[in-house]
Amino acid sequence: MPEIPGLAKGLAVTFKTMINTWTKGAVTVQYPHEKEDLAPRTRGVIALKEENCTVCMLCARECPDWCIYIEGHKEKRPPRREGGKPRTVNALDRFDIDYALCMYCGICVEVCPFDALFWTPEYEYSESSIADLLHDKERLGEWMVTVPDPPALEAGAVKKK
Repeated sequence: MPEIPGLAKGLAVTFKTMINTWTKGAVTVQYPHEKEDLAPRTRGVIALKEENCTVCMLCARECPDWCIYIEGHKEKRPPRREGGKPRTVNALDRFDIDYALCMYCGICVEVCPFDALFWTPEYEYSESSIADLLHDKERLGEWMVTVPDPPALEAGAVKKK
């Protein structure tokens, strides 16, 4: 007999939901014909600003899933001022993120000291083959146009140079 009060509660919830649906309408969004407004901090795909990447590999080292693959080489550049030594800089050859492995934790975005990685609100990038979820630096760079502007500074805040 103890199941009957639980069953009655369940039926009451079902009946209440059914009445609300009839009076207020369905709450289901008919995706993909209708799309909901996303929350401002929605995590979608990660975008790469290639010119900011210095191949420091912090993102790849900190990634708990090891889904970021980076390769680079060193290049000689002219000195910054006259009479100085030529500089050696790292140049990016390969930057891939395997979204089949990524758990969207955001550690790579947070740890990047040069603002090369950004969250975008784009979530529609499914593929028919799992191998196509490996996005290279060109594809990651294409997502940069969807990166939202940073929020406005609070009153009294000073912008970093």
